Amino acid sequence: MALTRLELETRPFENGRPFGSTGPYDRLEGTAHFALDPNHPLNQVIVDLELAPTGDDGRVHFAADFVMLRPRETAKANGRLLVDIPNRGRPTALRMLDIQPADPSPLGELRAGDGWLLQQGYTVVCCGWQHDVPAGQGLIGIQAPFALEGGQPIKGKVMCEFQPNAPASVQVLASEMAGTAHTPYPTTDVDDPAATLTQRDYAFGPPRVIERDRWRFARPERDRVVPDPTRVYFEDGFEPGKRYEVVYTTSASPVTGVGFAATRDIASFLRFAPASQGNPCAGSLRSVYAFGASQSGRFLRHLLYLGLCEDEEGRLAFDGLLPHIAGGRMTEANWRFGQPSYLGPCSVINLFPFSDVEQTEPTTGVTDGIRSRAAARGKLPKVIYTNSSAEYWGSQAGLSHTDLKTSGDVAVPEQTRIYAFAGTQHVGAPLPLTDSQPYNANRAAYPLNSINYWPLVRAALVNLDAWVCDGVEPPPSRHPRVDDRTAVDRSSLRKEFSRLPNVSLPQRLQPAARLDYGAETRQGRAVRLPPNMAEAYPALVSNVDGDGNEVAGVRHPEVEVPLATYTGWNARHPQIGGADQALFLAGSTLPFPRTATEREASHDPRPSIAERYPTQDAYVTRVEAAARKLVRDRYLLEEDVGPIVRDAARRYIELTG
Repeated sequence: MALTRLELETRPFENGRPFGSTGPYDRLEGTAHFALDPNHPLNQVIVDLELAPTGDDGRVHFAADFVMLRPRETAKANGRLLVDIPNRGRPTALRMLDIQPADPSPLGELRAGDGWLLQQGYTVVCCGWQHDVPAGQGLIGIQAPFALEGGQPIKGKVMCEFQPNAPASVQVLASEMAGTAHTPYPTTDVDDPAATLTQRDYAFGPPRVIERDRWRFARPERDRVVPDPTRVYFEDGFEPGKRYEVVYTTSASPVTGVGFAATRDIASFLRFAPASQGNPCAGSLRSVYAFGASQSGRFLRHLLYLGLCEDEEGRLAFDGLLPHIAGGRMTEANWRFGQPSYLGPCSVINLFPFSDVEQTEPTTGVTDGIRSRAAARGKLPKVIYTNSSAEYWGSQAGLSHTDLKTSGDVAVPEQTRIYAFAGTQHVGAPLPLTDSQPYNANRAAYPLNSINYWPLVRAALVNLDAWVCDGVEPPPSRHPRVDDRTAVDRSSLRKEFSRLPNVSLPQRLQPAARLDYGAETRQGRAVRLPPNMAEAYPALVSNVDGDGNEVAGVRHPEVEVPLATYTGWNARHPQIGGADQALFLAGSTLPFPRTATEREASHDPRPSIAERYPTQDAYVTRVEAAARKLVRDRYLLEEDVGPIVRDAARRYIELTG
């Protein structure tokens, strides 16, 4: 078995707080040690694994951080293991599946909200997979081995891309569009004359190369500028809203793909290993699922693509996967000089394939699919994909069910479900309405989308569990479709949104370009940086009704009974520059006029709130009816009707008060 040892310390979780009938949980925390066979056929998909040093046993050794929440009384556990894939070193499942308090915990802290997930009796485990998670910050990462050639570190080109929101003279060499940092690849030579700095007005816009003598690898320190291999200094200043690309040489090449093997093998160990090998879950697990959101949802798509849901003994490590808000993308793990946190338009996360269904890429002629390897071996977990509208507008979610040749629909496989949450954004902003994202310095032109879709994710997990354990199929996929005209090209909606007062769709919508890194792209290596960019793939989103609200997908009760137009797009605020561009993965809340008088004064084509709902009670009653219909259709749990109704009452006061 590839997991050789667990080093663990145990302490009560949240001071012994009981979680329903399951009771209190313990937190087991420490280090997982692995020894990976580089010659095993399944492991050979890991880029550069054959170049990593091996021990006397011929295996590649590495370690990862490990955290587990386990019911103190094993008999009260439900026999399910949920592998929570960390997002930039942070657990995601509790934050996405629990109702969080008004003062939510810091992003990196493992803390339950209302305790829904633990009340079900789940054992939850997080294992590090990302090599560049900053050390010493309480984050969950992996200590990846380094690839060597001739006993020496591999040198090669790497690209960093950034779009500042405020004037600055220095930037860290870490491609991060989400507002957090990861450990950058250092340049091998701060005076490298071949390094380049390029400016563009927008994604894929005409490049302007900034002369090498006008910038340097350095940082300001007191009254002088000192060399720094991890930063780029531009005395003229980086302009807000402009996009910058730095291409340089580095000489550190971690084997970024070992995180996939670590995730597979921690699940396999906990599921199959006996107690004599130190397995704290020995003999207690009936089924194993994995949950990931955003970056970690993309990780799960990539795990499935690599066929690494199957362990070295040929056993299926995961019964089910729930990749959430991943769009049609994968990760920059399993890429030489990969940056798993990189989300830019030139990242390899945008490469084909996109759908579970095997297709032939029209330009390259390559035939592939997300689950092709696993299907060929008969080792397929059940998969439920859930996406917000923002993934359709900015993260290629439409490509997960689009035929690349015809731009029509592809059939969703029997063991897959795809749910689009209509009228939502990547992570909904809380009420009261705001235009500032809480986790970064981004500011939007319009109030952010405030629909909270967490109840729909809970229902998806319950349906996945019933599918695996009891053979109860989940409700049908719901997403935009070409055949019923609920899927349209996003640019075709420009006229629809222009009808709304003081609202316009951003002129620059980031395309999903076909990227070509050169002849070694399929081997996980870039020959060419930045990549060549060809004609963009189709960008299909949901069509909208007369209010501008999306018609396709699972409609949250507050979208079905709206007080506003809820979109999967927003624009950058003029104060952060690039006002003609979309704000990445942000949506909008565009309130209806409150009264007919207000509507007439603003020439708003949408009926006012007062014209739709004579009282708050009338509005809330209709929301409850919409919620109960979703319960009957099994897209929502009965226990979550109450919280949705309470949120609706609060929203009514917010938008009419």
